[in-house]
Amino acid sequence: MLDNLPRGTIVIEDLELGMTRYLQKQVTDRDIEMFAQVSTDHNPVHLDDDYAQDTIFEGRIAHGMLTAGLISAVIGEQLPGHGTVYLGQTLKFMAPVRPGDMVRAEVTVEAIDHAKRRVTLATRCLVGDTVVLKGEAVVLAPSRKFD
Repeated sequence: MLDNLPRGTIVIEDLELGMTRYLQKQVTDRDIEMFAQVSTDHNPVHLDDDYAQDTIFEGRIAHGMLTAGLISAVIGEQLPGHGTVYLGQTLKFMAPVRPGDMVRAEVTVEAIDHAKRRVTLATRCLVGDTVVLKGEAVVLAPSRKFD
């Protein structure tokens, strides 16, 4: 996995609008198989080459929530990082992720409510220049004052 900054915590007092963090990960067959096991989602579009070839995707694709999980990793590990509590997330799946694709998950600070410790984050995942997922997250950020 490749990312732009070390793991840890950025407390709400140190967050700034426009602050961005990301990670990149190649989605492997093993990732898809493990996600199917953990989630119990064994849809053949993810696991069966012959079945998937006859779908609109013309081949196997990764679970959408596997891709979304990369956003969770950026939020939980980098921005804001350790101690962050997810309050909500919207997701719009724009294009499939296939085995072997390098996915870049990005999170950007859009709004900060210091009084409520809430941070709104723009979220997206890309494969190359193609946005495959986009959305918005609201989180409770850690604070130097309370944590």
